[in-house]
Amino acid sequence: MTMTITRRTMLLGTGTLALGAAFHTKARAAEFTYKFANNLPLSHPLNVRLKEAADGILEATGGRMKINIFPSSQLGNDTETLSQVRNGATEFFSLSPLILSTLVPAAAINGVGFAFPDYATVWKAMDGELGAYARAEIEKKGLVPMEKIWDNGFRQITSSNRAITTPDDLKGFKIRVPPSQLWQSMFTAFGSAPTTINFAEVYTALSTGIVDGQENPLAIVSSAKLYEVQKNCAMTNHMWDGFWLLANKRAWERLPEDVRGTVAEKLNEAGLAQRADTAKVNDTVREQLTKDGMTFTECDKAAFRETLRQAGFYAEWKGKFGDEAWSILEKAVGASLS
Repeated sequence: MTMTITRRTMLLGTGTLALGAAFHTKARAAEFTYKFANNLPLSHPLNVRLKEAADGILEATGGRMKINIFPSSQLGNDTETLSQVRNGATEFFSLSPLILSTLVPAAAINGVGFAFPDYATVWKAMDGELGAYARAEIEKKGLVPMEKIWDNGFRQITSSNRAITTPDDLKGFKIRVPPSQLWQSMFTAFGSAPTTINFAEVYTALSTGIVDGQENPLAIVSSAKLYEVQKNCAMTNHMWDGFWLLANKRAWERLPEDVRGTVAEKLNEAGLAQRADTAKVNDTVREQLTKDGMTFTECDKAAFRETLRQAGFYAEWKGKFGDEAWSILEKAVGASLS
């Protein structure tokens, strides 16, 4: 418990100072100073590229536009910060579409379990019709999503007390899930006991045994040091997850058109670079996590998909998303899910 608090305290104490210093300009005070919140450690590829983008925006706008980055849930948990970006207290926020679905149900369409077989399919869909559909739904709620979704990665299941190789291994498994109905539904279909916990509290929940495991991309397992309290990792690839970069609409429209164009350009360019960064991390992080003491197991993904089909998971979510969204998804993945 003490070690966790110390780690988070250090992040909270150094995060904005390190980033804020990088954005200081001696020329003049910025005309616009906006906050950008996220729930990830400074070491995560998202924050590395976000800092680079913010530096580029400050320079390209001649010091007019300054973005201060607040990592590691400094401004609140995901639910709290989403509320802040909606009311304008925070101007920018990066958030998983599946958590965003508490406000925009259709945003979760990319998270349907075992839908995407690989990254090529993901980017074709999210840079194409499926991504455009999701952005249009997000805009209806007074938020402005950037064009390019950033990569969080394919999600894997970690555990403190059992190796997971088949769907049966998930029966009775106490697993932390983010605040999203889709996650709850999927793990309930497997017979698990899903518990919603915001990410800022996940390390403590795992270390104290409130839950047996969690699911996240390997980059987050590494950067958040979850390997310290989780010893098994099942390579399920059970869903692909990303980060929409969201702006408060009123704050966005306050910016002059040329500044908006620069901000969008720099953030979208950084998003493409972050995708490449995450791909490189994926190539190396499993080896590092093995050295850190994690044991990996491979899974028969078809067996997990069939369990969901038999449990009525796909039929349920086709009904919830509607025929239009579901047909766009199936067209993107090239297969019938239901």
